[in-house]
Amino acid sequence: MSLKLLQGNEAAALAAIKAGVRFYAGYPITPSSEVAEIMSRELPKVNGIFIQMEDEIGSLAACIGARLGGMKAMTATSGPGFSLMQEHLGYAAMTEVPVVILNAMRGGPSTGAPTRPSQGDVMQARWGTHGDHPIVVFAPQSVSEVFQFVIDAVNISEILRIPVVVLTDEITSHMREKVNIPETIEIFTPPPIVKENYLPYSDDNNVGGYLLPFGEGVRYHITGLIHREDGFPSNNPEIARKNLDRFKKKMEKALKYAEDVEEYLIEDAEIIFFPYGIVARAVKEVVEILRKKGVKAGYIRPKIIWPFPHTSLEKIDGKVEYIIVPEMNQGQLVYEIMAYVKNSKVIPVNRYDGELFDPDELVKSAEELIK
Repeated sequence: MSLKLLQGNEAAALAAIKAGVRFYAGYPITPSSEVAEIMSRELPKVNGIFIQMEDEIGSLAACIGARLGGMKAMTATSGPGFSLMQEHLGYAAMTEVPVVILNAMRGGPSTGAPTRPSQGDVMQARWGTHGDHPIVVFAPQSVSEVFQFVIDAVNISEILRIPVVVLTDEITSHMREKVNIPETIEIFTPPPIVKENYLPYSDDNNVGGYLLPFGEGVRYHITGLIHREDGFPSNNPEIARKNLDRFKKKMEKALKYAEDVEEYLIEDAEIIFFPYGIVARAVKEVVEILRKKGVKAGYIRPKIIWPFPHTSLEKIDGKVEYIIVPEMNQGQLVYEIMAYVKNSKVIPVNRYDGELFDPDELVKSAEELIK
């Protein structure tokens, strides 16, 4: 194991290569551009391929094509580029092609504030593309987590055969921290491929299955249309239902990963914070300040926000008086929390001026509740 001082974007690129990514197509956009820069330098060293595309639409399309050719693929972008990728994100979901997208969130809408942090893409990451579709979304709070979560994203994408998003932001993208780089990591290996009667979309080839690369001697079809087990289109309503049920099963399987949350001092807490991403770093200090003042505070931090980790909330519902949800937006994940919390009061605290939360700001919010 080696210790390196890395920027978040550097950690993301190195983690992807470590996890077996050998293809990157992207378009430079602040604050994610360093991911592409490092990939352009490092991928050729491991016989990988880097392409700078004409735009973000082509970038994700190229990644899907590369994965169909047998190469693990990744791209990175920010707000406007992530918007452009939504149609192909849906295509990857429908065709069940594994791909990883890092979205370094910035202020919006439109060009917005390219050099300032934001958490404005939380709902877009889940529902940005049209139709019912599977997605897993990570929310790291540190450079070390960026490294680990990109590796996890590659593995989960391959296991579930779905697109996976890693939501960073301008701060986690550009700050530098020490990261332990392991010599080896665990990489998902699919079961042996049986080419006889191969059906890419059969019930036996859903979670943990494998999409056989094109050119390996088996005829099947890829389409964004509703399709049969062999991939060819169908207008049969029963097949349409079966297609979408496959996605629902993938999300149910993903829940075992979604329950990966960090809990801090919740056993006797009267106030619980529910932060995610970079905001959680300020919240840990807030909890410690409040404890010193005699306020029993704690926090629950989801590491994966989609599928939403509702179990951790349901077990504290009614046991604490307040659940405070700090977000760097006008309120997004708070509404998902409200759907599961019925007996505690859910309090949104929002900042959307391109600045991070100050711990004193959140301490004041908590103290005003208990006056």
